[in-house]
Amino acid sequence: MENTTVSKETRRRKRIMKIALGIVIGGLAGYLYYYFIGCDGTCPISSNPWRSILYGSVVGTLLGSTF
Repeated sequence: MENTTVSKETRRRKRIMKIALGIVIGGLAGYLYYYFIGCDGTCPISSNPWRSILYGSVVGTLLGSTF
């Protein structure tokens, strides 16, 4: 009984770490996209670094939760 509890806790921690890693990598990728490719003013995502980071984090979360 105790082994399944440890196993569930381990799986839960791995899942949380994958999602957290996806958020961090996605946010970093979003900022790098803003810095190197972003445009001035009219682009809804890449004109503001905060929006770009947020969008990258959301995409990273989705990708991190699928694997």
